[in-house]
Amino acid sequence: MAWDEWEQLKSEAARRHSTGMRLNQVPSEGGGGAGPQGDLKVDQQDLAAVGDSAFKLFETLGRHGRDAWSVSQTAAKDLTTQGFDLGGGLDHVQERWEKQLQSLLDACAHISNHMDFTKNAHAGDEYHIYSTVSSISALDDGFTERTRR
Repeated sequence: MAWDEWEQLKSEAARRHSTGMRLNQVPSEGGGGAGPQGDLKVDQQDLAAVGDSAFKLFETLGRHGRDAWSVSQTAAKDLTTQGFDLGGGLDHVQERWEKQLQSLLDACAHISNHMDFTKNAHAGDEYHIYSTVSSISALDDGFTERTRR
């Protein structure tokens, strides 16, 4: 392909797509079900707030979630020793509490860690998109400069 043919193809493509580059969106006159705002927006402050809240909840539950464990175990043992069925029930409730507490602690840790990961992933994506678009722009500038000679 000769240089002139390449330039002709570029001109034709530019005329057909005079609206410019569109990234991940519907044309403004077109449909789409995303509503008036369009795409999902992620704000770093929102992600940080969610991650921070999950971390604080994790710390607080870790410190205080088992405060009543020893007293409950002692009461369950004493009630069982005295022949009360309530002792077994209290022991069962304490075991369920421990399982639920551990599940919640795991979920908080997962959320907190995921928010950190998401923040870093978005930063990496932003850099990649910026460098890709910048290199395309530099390449176009080079073609434009060559045609001016």
